[in-house]
Amino acid sequence: MRTVFILNPHAGHNRRRPELRQQLREFATACPSEAVVEVTEGPGHARELATAAVQAGAEVVAAVGGDGTMNEVAQGLLGAPAALALVPCGSGNGLALHLRIPRSLTGALRLAADPDAAVREIDSGEVAGLPFFNAMGIGLDAEISRRFNRLTRRGLPAYLRAGWGAWQERRPVQCTLEVGSERRALSALLVSVLNSDQYGNHARVAPGAEVDDGELDLVAVTATGLLRVARLMPHLFLGSLDSSVPGLLRRSARRFALVRPAPGPLHTDGEVHPGPARLEVVIRPRSLRVLVPGVPGRLAAPIDQAARSFALLIP
Repeated sequence: MRTVFILNPHAGHNRRRPELRQQLREFATACPSEAVVEVTEGPGHARELATAAVQAGAEVVAAVGGDGTMNEVAQGLLGAPAALALVPCGSGNGLALHLRIPRSLTGALRLAADPDAAVREIDSGEVAGLPFFNAMGIGLDAEISRRFNRLTRRGLPAYLRAGWGAWQERRPVQCTLEVGSERRALSALLVSVLNSDQYGNHARVAPGAEVDDGELDLVAVTATGLLRVARLMPHLFLGSLDSSVPGLLRRSARRFALVRPAPGPLHTDGEVHPGPARLEVVIRPRSLRVLVPGVPGRLAAPIDQAARSFALLIP
């Protein structure tokens, strides 16, 4: 099994671990099967490295970084038989937590190199041509992401500080939600569409959501005042947020449209982009293969069999 580890040295906690590059290379050398380490040099490079790894016949490509690194590497693996391995080193690690990936570096690396690891085929989402694998959003969460990404120090305390600053300058999102035959005008603190059940740090904004259920989950926080939002917070970490909670709207579907008065920012897995006024959000069912701890009933076809089939497609 050929494994490629893609390290983002600037992601999350990696900035404070300059020794990680050498540790990864020592781990790759000790692997019983072929393993190599690639290091990113800037935005977009992880996607390029992942694409090249697939074309070279890699069976597992590991993202060693945060949600942004995960997103880029996963983009390079969409529709391919190669499996994504997650070595979570970011501040939120939402998808990794949802999939119960080991949080320790040693545990995550062992899973990435385990030839007997289970493979789960998960859905992905797309908005304005941008893939996402955990969550996208507009409003307060996009503004928090913008502020957080500019910080030199990461972690939950830094995220909370960025959130407080964004909260103090908040402006409700005005948009129209289109889902099926429903048309609803929204004035919301934020509107998120999730593939998993959480943002990260166990903040379960869409309890019960699964990454392979064939649907995306939209959550709009229509409460905008401090007291009403404060009442939502216990539900967020207790996993009890649903449409019965005042100040919250939730819908599940394969497709959504969010129509804003003008273009504006959006985030995909925590990375902020300019977006059009009309945002079409769609699901791509079972489009990504991910290594996970053994889960009965979720074992996909062996990686080597899928890789051999894919090799036939490469000239």
